[in-house]
Amino acid sequence: MRIGTRIFLGYFLIVGLAAFFVMRVFVNEVKPGVRQAMEDTLVDTANALAELASPDMRSGHIGDGYFARSVDSLVKRDVRAQIWNFQKRSFDYRIYVTDARGIVVYDSTHRDLGRDYSRWNDVYLTLRGKYGARSTLSDPADDTSSVMHVAAPVRGADGAIIGVLTVAKANQRIQPFIDNSRRAILKGGWILLGLSFLIGVGVTWWLSRSLSTLGRYARAVTAGERVAAPDLGRNEIGELGRALATMRERLDGKQYVEHYVQTLAHEMKSPLAAIRAAVEILHDAPEGPDRVRFLANIDGQGARLAAMIDKMLALAAMESRQALEEPKPVDLVELLDETVLALEPRLQQRGLRTARTGASRAMVPGDRFLLGHALSNLLENALEFSPDGARIDLTLVEDADAVVLRVADQGPGVPAFAGERVFERFYSLPRPDGARSSGLGLTLVREVALLHGGSIALGNRADGGAEAVLTLPR
Repeated sequence: MRIGTRIFLGYFLIVGLAAFFVMRVFVNEVKPGVRQAMEDTLVDTANALAELASPDMRSGHIGDGYFARSVDSLVKRDVRAQIWNFQKRSFDYRIYVTDARGIVVYDSTHRDLGRDYSRWNDVYLTLRGKYGARSTLSDPADDTSSVMHVAAPVRGADGAIIGVLTVAKANQRIQPFIDNSRRAILKGGWILLGLSFLIGVGVTWWLSRSLSTLGRYARAVTAGERVAAPDLGRNEIGELGRALATMRERLDGKQYVEHYVQTLAHEMKSPLAAIRAAVEILHDAPEGPDRVRFLANIDGQGARLAAMIDKMLALAAMESRQALEEPKPVDLVELLDETVLALEPRLQQRGLRTARTGASRAMVPGDRFLLGHALSNLLENALEFSPDGARIDLTLVEDADAVVLRVADQGPGVPAFAGERVFERFYSLPRPDGARSSGLGLTLVREVALLHGGSIALGNRADGGAEAVLTLPR
């Protein structure tokens, strides 16, 4: 199972369980909470009515006095109250009064007058100076028919308890409020779960995407590709990406230096050995053609060393770059003409000529200086392998996606054994005159092509000679 899926499942499991238990607690607490609030209201109401009923109770007119007439009128009142989404039209309380023996002397429903309520908890406890309340089913077969009764003492002039006033209300009357609260809680809970799901998906997608990006970057680095470090923001994963990039740069730098030192030492042995041998011979060589030849050999090998060092510096600068910083439009046709013009003296010296065909203008985004280096190396390579008096063909073709430059000579071509090694660092083939180059020219061209998102290939023409193909994206 992928780590993103695990994180999402773990996150959603935790949030889902938390939301489930919270909703369950809230839903289960709604009913007792509402009933507790109703009981508190009944306590206040019962005590207030007990005070109002006290004068009629003391005078013996509790059943036909002012209190009884007022309550009877209240029972018939059309309340017309809009309580949130519920409309209340009737008076829902039942009020009854018992005397000191627990006998009902007034009942707002007029159904239990004269009955003995002395054993009901509301009356029994109140007559003994305690808080009296009870909840009783009006229909024993119906669990939803419970009625809450709360009593308050009716006191005489001397403070003695002369009766009990009870206020009763069916719990079913508050059920709509309980149901409405439960629906609101459940709706909010499902919305919370939905939002948690979306947040979980978003966080999991971001985390999976970031880790996948780091994975692709690591695989590309392992494969030796030139890729920029991913920008994953100012967070822990972004810091991890930057740390990997820093580690890569330091490891690359260390390996790069070690490899270059070893390769340079190996490649410099040959020209240095030739120089030392020539110098030893010159110590005893007399004036004449041999001395001139040995001096020319020293000069040539020294020039080879200088060219090798210059190209190594240029190559090292390019290989340390991951991407072009500010690419600008470059006309390859114009740049190619400038490169040919710079090499014109060497071309005339050998009797070589160039023939350019194809597009009259070819724009590519890039670094003009680096592209000039690449073109110069391609032309120098063709020049050195071309026989005297030959032609170098330059062809520029452009389409919707890329510009292709073909540099073809009439030399001996590329041997089969060297086809896959010509772009290796310090690998060179002997020129027609027997000399060797630094072996860095084509490597430099390849690095320039890669920096520009392009490619370079070298092969043989059907009619003889070698052909280099440089492809650059438009």
